Amino acid sequence: MRQLPVRMARWSARHAWRAIAGWFAFVVLCLGAGIAVGSNAATTEDFWVGEAGRAEAMATEGGLERSPTERIMIRARSGPLDMAAAGSAAQDVTERMRDLPEVESVAAPVRSKDGKVLLVSVVLNGPELEGRKKVVPLLEQTAAVGASHPDLVVEETGSPAISKGVNDQRGEDLALSERISLPVTVITLLAVFGSVIMAGVPLLLALSSIAAAIGLSMVASHLLPDAGVGMNLILLIGLAVGVDYTLFYLKREREERARAGGRLSSEALVELAAATAGRAIAISGLAVIVSTATLYLATDVIFSSLATGTILVVAVAVASSLTVLPALLVKIGHRTERLASRKAARRAKRGKPAPAAKPETGRMFGALLRPARTRPALTLCLSVLVMLGLAAPALGLKLIDPGKDTFSRDIPAMQVYDRLTGSFPELFVKHEVVVRSAPERAAQVKQALADLGRRAQADPLFAGDTEPTVRTSADGRISVLELAVPFPAPSAEAIESLVHLRQDHIPATVGQLPDVETGVSGDVARGRDYVAHESAKLPLVIGFLLLMTFLMTVWAFRSVVIGLVGVVLNMLSAGASLGMLVLFFQGTWAEGLLAFDSLGAIASRVPLFLVVILFGLSMDYQVFVVSRIQEARQNGMSAREAVLEGIERSAKVVTSAAIVMVTVFGAFVALHLTEMKQMGFCLAVAVLLDAVVIRLMVLPSVLLLLGERAWWPARPARGARDGFPDAAPLEKVG
Repeated sequence: MRQLPVRMARWSARHAWRAIAGWFAFVVLCLGAGIAVGSNAATTEDFWVGEAGRAEAMATEGGLERSPTERIMIRARSGPLDMAAAGSAAQDVTERMRDLPEVESVAAPVRSKDGKVLLVSVVLNGPELEGRKKVVPLLEQTAAVGASHPDLVVEETGSPAISKGVNDQRGEDLALSERISLPVTVITLLAVFGSVIMAGVPLLLALSSIAAAIGLSMVASHLLPDAGVGMNLILLIGLAVGVDYTLFYLKREREERARAGGRLSSEALVELAAATAGRAIAISGLAVIVSTATLYLATDVIFSSLATGTILVVAVAVASSLTVLPALLVKIGHRTERLASRKAARRAKRGKPAPAAKPETGRMFGALLRPARTRPALTLCLSVLVMLGLAAPALGLKLIDPGKDTFSRDIPAMQVYDRLTGSFPELFVKHEVVVRSAPERAAQVKQALADLGRRAQADPLFAGDTEPTVRTSADGRISVLELAVPFPAPSAEAIESLVHLRQDHIPATVGQLPDVETGVSGDVARGRDYVAHESAKLPLVIGFLLLMTFLMTVWAFRSVVIGLVGVVLNMLSAGASLGMLVLFFQGTWAEGLLAFDSLGAIASRVPLFLVVILFGLSMDYQVFVVSRIQEARQNGMSAREAVLEGIERSAKVVTSAAIVMVTVFGAFVALHLTEMKQMGFCLAVAVLLDAVVIRLMVLPSVLLLLGERAWWPARPARGARDGFPDAAPLEKVG
């Protein structure tokens, strides 16, 4: 690991055009391969979890699985509903829908209790998740019926239409986030480098890394199915780490160039940068990959998809920084050398001296570092107290599995859904009781399910005026009872109805039969079982995450103390960001500020995913900052001098990288999907806290207080013992 970045940089620098051509050929090959094989989307079976998943497996075994269903509502544009006109429109809808190959069946029209709406239900053929791919022809026919009956409002909703609307909105949101983050990223890079060319290099490599990772993720989906969220994460993480890694490498090459004063060639400067920044990038990328891989332990298709996308884009971003970046720097360096030579000649001709080098650390960073430098113990105590205070709200964390009831009302299908459930509240939620038994028990099961239905009708949490329906498989082994609940899925009433069903009604009826297996599914059961599944996996994932973070840090710096410090600081950063997330999103006070409707809880996938990603991103800064400290220490500085030197030299580039990440993540706060808002907000806050509070206040304070003990069990650097600097920095070059 120590020599590999140098060898790669040396080859790339000496064969620059080959390296550049090879990289872009690699990107084209990855993208082409992905397009050629296509993406393998996760199926309904991949999402089965807990009792709800077991119930759905039984229903599928009997051919009684849930089918994608659309609802077409017909109502008057103004005044009372003309039933003759509505009936004509319903007939038109029925005939058009039956002619579509995507449609399995069309139900007879049903009138709402208030007589204001006529409803036609359409069942699509194929699996439940395939509905959104087939719904467009149905929406077109619904629009055509509406145009043919101008006095009526004919509108459509349902899980397929809502899923399509969410996907369309997500695409628009991603385009918006790019329009926000890309210009700010460019401006930040211009401020750091003062050169359009140098600012363009990180952006070029980040975008090419994203393209390659997208292609690779499509190929990887044939091993681990894509849950539909990997692409979002590749764009989110790819731009952030792609720019960051390139930024660290570029800044180090420029430092070496300034230090050499024209005495070294561009090829030699690239090797010097590779020996330090290149190695740090490799370790940092590996740390993010190892941290993210712990998500696979959750045994969940969504987390596996998120992990795969993150791992691929980080790996490709590291590869671009270690391979093609040195080649680009050599080519740019040759141009810089020619320009510098001309400027030097003009200055010499005019008798002007060379410009003085700019200081590494500006006034702002000096001011931020002053408390840790002068009063490390007080700074540490105050900083930790602030972070713990920010983390405190996380103790009240509540989780919810966000379903369609939580989607943005800017989606037209969601607006229709609200009108649908207002007229037909029994369509809010349906619990599905699935029973498997021997065929000869079919009559007993049917009778027990009928008793269960009567008990449910007498329960105020269920729709008492809706007749429960029972379906039985052809072989008599599987039966499904549907029970309507007139409350939205995330509500306390809907959740309580599930508890009553599982703990009271089923044990008192069908649960009394011997050798009968039962299970409850439906939107509420899916959500509750999913949250329970994640909660059960959380200790395992977090435990391995802490262990792997500790081991990676110890391996990178050969110090147990640094490993422990890294784990504690990462926990502090993650805890504070989760506390801020709960503070802003779990209540309602920030709804107007951040333009969202509070769920009263945090999306269940967000905390676990964020903790894992935040540990990985925190390792980025930990590796880059501590590497500079270790380098200064090995060059003969005392422990105190090394800490201050390393922090000062890395402060500007770490903060610049943090600005890029905060911008990219913060752009997701402008999105419509509450879950993505929560992710973007938490990541942006975490990166900001980590870069400013942790790396500029807490970390230097801890290391200054520990002194040489921070590097235990490693022996003190030779220069620190005898006063002479080591013969080589972090590693030898060449």
